[in-house]
Amino acid sequence: MTVTCGIDWANDHHDVALVDHEGTLLARARITDDAAGLQQLLGLLTTHGDSEDAPIPVAIETSRGLLVACLRATKRPIYAINPMAAARYRDRHAVARKKSDHLDAMVLANILRTDRAAHRPLPDDSELAQAIAVLARAQQDAVWDRTQAGNKLRSHLREYFPGFLAAFQPRREGLCTKAARVVLAAAPTPEQAAKLTRTQLCSLLKKAGRQRGIEAEAERLRQALRVPQMRQLPQVEQAMGRQAIALLRQLDAACTSADDLTAAAVESFEAHPDAEIITSFPGLGSLTGARVLAEIGDDRSRFSDAKGLKAFAGAAPVTRASGRSLAVMARRVKNQRLASVGYVWAFAALTASPGARAHYDRRRADGDRHTAAQRNLFNRMLGCLHHCLTKRTRYDEAT
Repeated sequence: MTVTCGIDWANDHHDVALVDHEGTLLARARITDDAAGLQQLLGLLTTHGDSEDAPIPVAIETSRGLLVACLRATKRPIYAINPMAAARYRDRHAVARKKSDHLDAMVLANILRTDRAAHRPLPDDSELAQAIAVLARAQQDAVWDRTQAGNKLRSHLREYFPGFLAAFQPRREGLCTKAARVVLAAAPTPEQAAKLTRTQLCSLLKKAGRQRGIEAEAERLRQALRVPQMRQLPQVEQAMGRQAIALLRQLDAACTSADDLTAAAVESFEAHPDAEIITSFPGLGSLTGARVLAEIGDDRSRFSDAKGLKAFAGAAPVTRASGRSLAVMARRVKNQRLASVGYVWAFAALTASPGARAHYDRRRADGDRHTAAQRNLFNRMLGCLHHCLTKRTRYDEAT
């Protein structure tokens, strides 16, 4: 008798349902979200035939959390069912559109009973790969937070201190540079900035870590900060300076978090056996390589062929055919993080690899726009990556 388990999770409790191969409800329970609840769940599974050789599969609508982590540690197959897919299945069991936690748990269990082959279990990634995923995703979130904080500060400075933006915007990272943040902290208003001397600016630049061209940069900033500009009323300007300091603290925290997480992600990635293979590809460094590994993992059985990996990353197109209608479009449902790093990877490969540049130029000559040509290049590189990781060999462009 085949038994499947469905878990409808919540913040403080979870509803559990076990059904057999005919859909008959074998057991139901509500467990707490703690160690006692986990033991109750494992005991319930053992009572209904769970064993190390034949573990009962579990369906749940999330891939994160302590409950999922502990269940994965038991080496049982865990299926993270998309909530939208589960909602469609619910209509097969309740046409009146009723809903309850117990019903949702039964629906999840029946999904595995009827359509288990259509769903994919969570990959059996190593502990190091899971740690890299945590750090790489956190680093990417920190970069997004840094961008958001920088945009807020930039918008605020434009309202009362455009001269500061003109002084630092030509720099690559703009307000996110250490020098810009140190100078703004010392002089948050146009009046204070105009009073900064060359000596004070040199001191601030040294405090920011600059080691070369300090005198020339200090003179450039002194002149840029004294350029006449439109001004707010004095008291309003002081108040807006206070607000800029508050926004600057948020930007400082975001920059520090991004830098710390970058170092941690790179350190963990370089200790992984796949790091040498991944970084052998043109356009992939330690940080972008960590982001790639975080999303594809190191469970090589996760993707049976390169096509699955390409679809997962959104690099492969999707076909919609009905009658005489046929449309081939870019894939929208994809791993957004992997697709994001894929754009950076393909763009960097254009200058790092003559072969990648030639492939991009061919696609452009065939009529593809820039984004489509880059996506096609990313698609091609993913196929090579799948082959190299499967065969445990470094990338060789000549091969």
